[in-house]
Parts: sequence; structure tokens; C-alpha cells
Amino acid sequence: MFYIVIDKNCSGMRADKGISFLVSDCSRSFAADLISDGSIRINKGKKKPGYRLRAGDEISGQIPPPEPVRFTAEPIPLDILFEDEYLIAVNKPAGMVVHPAPGHYSGTLVNALLHHCPDIEGSSTGKLRPGIVHRLDKDTSGTLVIAKTPASLENLAMQFKMRDVKKIYLAIVCGSPKNNSGHITLPIGRHPVLRKKMSIISKHLRSAETFWTVQKRFEGASLLTINIKTGRTHQIRVHCRAVSHPVIGDPIYGSSKRIKALPESAAAFARTLKRQMLHAKSLEFTHPVSKKKICVKSPAAGCLLTDPDR
Repeated sequence: MFYIVIDKNCSGMRADKGISFLVSDCSRSFAADLISDGSIRINKGKKKPGYRLRAGDEISGQIPPPEPVRFTAEPIPLDILFEDEYLIAVNKPAGMVVHPAPGHYSGTLVNALLHHCPDIEGSSTGKLRPGIVHRLDKDTSGTLVIAKTPASLENLAMQFKMRDVKKIYLAIVCGSPKNNSGHITLPIGRHPVLRKKMSIISKHLRSAETFWTVQKRFEGASLLTINIKTGRTHQIRVHCRAVSHPVIGDPIYGSSKRIKALPESAAAFARTLKRQMLHAKSLEFTHPVSKKKICVKSPAAGCLLTDPDR
């Protein structure tokens, strides 16, 4: 059971959207269903999912336990970068969810992996996450490594935990940083109100380190190469926003004011984007069995073809 009082940050939002922000593990479509059937009530009454929230509104309800799910293998093409009997590395396209979750039980990377290598189901961090060692946001493209055996999963997970994996990203951000490189150390935690967002003003902060270098400057925007030492949720997006250079196309941490301030050609382009301009370029790690250093790279796509290594 949960109880939430809406503040000014969510005032004006549709009820289904606001609840999906405020309640963990509740997608917008799932919230709409729960509002419609009365499982979630607003001011003790039944409202429509499109009801516009107002400051002071009281929301109460209960998220029912998830029903058992049997997800299936699907013949979805994979861009395979490296594969042996112990692990597989792929270039995840933007728009693909990594593993099944409420609202996304098909079309995920896990569905594709189960078709390509069925034995991966025995290497699991959870029933819906076979082989998954780390994740990328749905609309972030790039390199992901997946374990194919329990021992490989344990080894790779430890490398990520100990920060022994080198992670390089490319991002196109608003504006032009004053310096050619920098180091951001602002700690990150869950947003105090919008529970699906991360923030540097949370009550429960965790250390986060992001190193960045300008690779190319455009009119009103810049291409950055980014190395993250930690792997906090949304870390790059939160840090870029915090230093006033949000990732272009980011629907959550982007700034409409910054987009409006771009030159018209760049602003027009930014408004057409359906994803954030963030790409996981490469991962460098130690092979869990051979102990050799492995560096796997994903070619950038779209406007990220400004990749300096291409």
C-alpha cells in the first residue's frame, strides 16, 4: 500500500504519467490500468488516467504482485561483437529494452539472446535477467557484455563491482564546455519526489565519477568522450545536466531552455530526435576464463557518426 501527496513538481501531469514517475516498478500503461480499475485512487475517488494532477492531491493504492511470467525466445537479429562459449558482447540498438519488465515482456535483448543461445537461461541474476551483468537505458545504444555461464556471470559481475571494467561512452551535449576536459564527482541518488529519476540533491547519495573530454565542437553543441568510473543509474545524463550541458534528445534530464537557446538548425534537429544522443562505445574487461584483456567496441550510428575513431 502506498500514499503520496502531489507537490508542485508533478502538478499538471496526467495521473498515469505522474504515478509512473512516483511509484517504482510501475510503467505508465500499468498505472493507467490500475487507475481505470480503481486500484489506485485520487482523493479517495476513482479518476481517469488522463486526470490532471494538482498540488495537494492525495494518491493511494496498491501495486498488485506481478503474475508469473514465462518469457519466450524470439528470433530478433543481434549485432554480435564478440562471442565464445563463456560470454557474448553485442551492440544494443537504441529503443531496445535490455530485459523483460512490466510492460516489456517481448522484444527485449533477453528475448533475442534466448533464441540465439538458449543455454543462457541457466546463467541468471533473476528470472527475467539471464546472463545480464549490466544494463543500458532503452534509448542508449552500444556495447553490452552478457555471461553465458554462472561462473562467467559471477566473475564479470565482480569486475563491474570492483570498477575494473573500463567503460567509454560518446555523447552529444548542449552547449560548449569552457574547458577541453573535466572530472565530475557529484554524488547521485534517487530523486526525492520523482522516484524514476536520479538527482544530485537526493537524501541518500552515492559517490559517482565521470571523466569527459571534448572531441569536437559544433555550433551550439559538443561531442564528448566519457569515461565513467562508477555505474550509477542515469549517471552520465544526470552529471551532464548538473554541469549545464544536458545530453541532446534526453526526454527526462534534457532542458527545453537549452534546446531553445541552440542555433535554429540545431534546435530543429534536436526536436526531431526520439532518443538521447548517448552511445556506449566500448568495454574493456578481463576474460573470466582465459584472463586475457578483451576490448569490445560498438560503431556509432546516426548523428553519432562523428565518432572520432571512425
